[in-house]
Amino acid sequence: MTDCRRELEYFNIDKSYGGNQRWMRDWWMHIGGCAALTTCDVLIYCALHRGKPELYPYDLKDLNRKDYKKFGMFMKLYLQPRKGGIKELDTFINGVKLYLEDSDAEYIKLRALAGTESFETARESIKAQLDSGMPAAYLMLKHKDKKFDFFEWHWFVVNGYEENKDGFYIKAATYGAAHWLKLDELWDTGFDEKGGVVFFENV
Repeated sequence: MTDCRRELEYFNIDKSYGGNQRWMRDWWMHIGGCAALTTCDVLIYCALHRGKPELYPYDLKDLNRKDYKKFGMFMKLYLQPRKGGIKELDTFINGVKLYLEDSDAEYIKLRALAGTESFETARESIKAQLDSGMPAAYLMLKHKDKKFDFFEWHWFVVNGYEENKDGFYIKAATYGAAHWLKLDELWDTGFDEKGGVVFFENV
């Protein structure tokens, strides 16, 4: 097998790789704002690298924490943190769609891939999404493997992949850092209640 790797150009705020949920001073957003902030990060990416500045209502030439936190609090109106979290793909999609409608950006289409689909389907779908130049939003719920505890009950951005002799890895951007995760292990959560992936398309 020929090794292949794809990493999307991303963005930094200060020394943070993308945004960081820990910056949020609002209690609910600090502990449960991952769905809203994952959306913020994807839209900032689209504004910067897909020629859609209307998706970010602040200065793209000066990405900073103050504006990012304001953007996150605005997105909270559409993806309100709640007890139990935003654990359904459709709940996430409906919230993002409302934001896109209010932003005159209904040209963006959203598509869900449920965590009940096969690993092979997930691998090929994520690979195709990144090859198209777009990141994805990933939701992981509970996982049997404790090495994934950091990602439990959490939304994060997928903005890269690497396929080599050891398997297929995705690059996860969350909490201001990048993490490489082996997808077959991540996908096989060991629980009936699963998350999945949401793809942003037509951008």
